[in-house]
Amino acid sequence: MDQRLLLMHQVMLGDRPRLRAYDRALEQAVKPDDVVIDVGAGTLALSLLALRHGAGHVYAIEADPQMAEVAERVVKANDLTGRVTLIQGDARAVRLPERADVLVAELMGNLGPEEAMSEVVGAVARRNLRPEGRVVPSRLRTWLVPVQFDNEGWGLWQDDFFGYRLDAVAEDALAEAHMHFFQREPALLADPVAVVDSRLGGPPADPPRLARVPVTRSGRLDAILGYFSADLGDETLANFPSYPGCNWAVWVWPLRHTTVEAGDEVRMQIRPPARGQARLATQWRLDCGINRQGR
Repeated sequence: MDQRLLLMHQVMLGDRPRLRAYDRALEQAVKPDDVVIDVGAGTLALSLLALRHGAGHVYAIEADPQMAEVAERVVKANDLTGRVTLIQGDARAVRLPERADVLVAELMGNLGPEEAMSEVVGAVARRNLRPEGRVVPSRLRTWLVPVQFDNEGWGLWQDDFFGYRLDAVAEDALAEAHMHFFQREPALLADPVAVVDSRLGGPPADPPRLARVPVTRSGRLDAILGYFSADLGDETLANFPSYPGCNWAVWVWPLRHTTVEAGDEVRMQIRPPARGQARLATQWRLDCGINRQGR
């Protein structure tokens, strides 16, 4: 068993706000004796929550053979053989023996679309979900926002470090995507803008769009942040602003500490890599430019 897989799921299961959000969403979505599809089932956490809220049967689909073996042991340990059908394989090719009432998935990457959630959930829904079936989450968006760091991460390389300068280090720090867990909230220099908007269960999302946002707060533009939000029933789960125990990092594209003023315009567009690398958020790139207003 690849221990990295277990550690990854261990971190996800330790994210209590994530689990609470899905628990509440499934409480609203699942009716007594509903048939539920769990896409990307992993350790069966969402399958178990669906059963907890009255599902009659769950079809748990898991692509990874090692995780499917783990899930099978969970089924047997909980004596759920008659209530959970485990399917190992690509969810997009699965055709179930019956139509389901609810489809649940947790395929959000740190940026949002890295695991092709819109494509996968849409394909499963078209083949296996009743026309009036419910999808959890119902919507997934990817947001970009220009920020100024608060003396952490890329924001450390500046000209005032306890009276000394560290900005020379920035010459060696490449402008390329990396992941960050914030200790202090950065200052937003503009309103976040959604560049990908997926209604899950429908057609795949359109490619990321070009965003043009006006700067609303003068400051030092240190980076562009990318993050996701997912609509789960009456609440939204997002990895920014972060929360204690959040298992998702925030996607960061650093810039060269550019001074901006209110009224300037920032142009931003994320670009996915080649298909085989799309699951890695650090392989996604950003095109960025600034229009100076009146200067």
